[in-house]
Amino acid sequence: MKVRFWGVRGSIPVPGSHTARYGGNSSCVEVTHGDAVLMLDAGTGARDLGRDLFSRSTREIDVLFTHFHMDHVFGFPFFGPVYAPGYQVRVNVPAFSAGEARERLARYSNGVYHPVRLREMPADLSFTAVQPGRAFERGPFRITAVRLNHPGGSVGYRIEAGESVFVYITDTAPLAAPGEGAAAGQPPNKLEQALLAAMQDADLVVFDTMFSFDEYLEKMTWGHSYPEYAVELCKVADVKHLVLFHHAPDASDDELDEQAAQWTPHREPLVTLAREGDVLDLEG
Repeated sequence: MKVRFWGVRGSIPVPGSHTARYGGNSSCVEVTHGDAVLMLDAGTGARDLGRDLFSRSTREIDVLFTHFHMDHVFGFPFFGPVYAPGYQVRVNVPAFSAGEARERLARYSNGVYHPVRLREMPADLSFTAVQPGRAFERGPFRITAVRLNHPGGSVGYRIEAGESVFVYITDTAPLAAPGEGAAAGQPPNKLEQALLAAMQDADLVVFDTMFSFDEYLEKMTWGHSYPEYAVELCKVADVKHLVLFHHAPDASDDELDEQAAQWTPHREPLVTLAREGDVLDLEG
């Protein structure tokens, strides 16, 4: 299994000289196993992923949405395969039914917020409702969603293929208050128990750490986390490698370098920062 970062920013894309090294596109992560492809979220990074897919032989892709805030949907109408007849694009959405899944995306691609309506896209689009705790299969991947803590709701994904486990946790505030729960050495609540079970023994976890701890205390209802919380959860769950993700739009490359200098010496788990273009081989 390989994981590639096409967009690592949160809230809004921020291209420019101050974000050139880590990247300015919003959330989009590709997971591959052989020829099988998953796209996690469709932020603005989805445009470049779509262009890259045209150079490959595969004509199938599964898209997994965590939620429908704009920074995770921006790129879907600019994702080339949805305009290519003969492509199968299977869209997986947190919802109670396939109809609701389709309707959630159709609210954006409706001719008003984007000129192309969902029904006008010539690819073979299909929709599946994703519900937390219910595992499902997509090609070689076994996928399980887990409920997160974000305004309007969000889910993360545990993805298993071969001998590898990858977990994608973005757009979530901590599931326990400061000084409580697993990260504080206390018994986890039910939400944390489910999250820890999803993270257990993962080879790689990508985790939303948009805020510093002090910023989190000021913005506790905004639905984002901080590195210390992610690190402590990964310790409890015996995660091998943690990648800090969903970088704040105001965080410059120099500021992210400072964060990297603080965290990359860490071991158990290994901690690195997400950087656009990086590819992590979970079996290599």
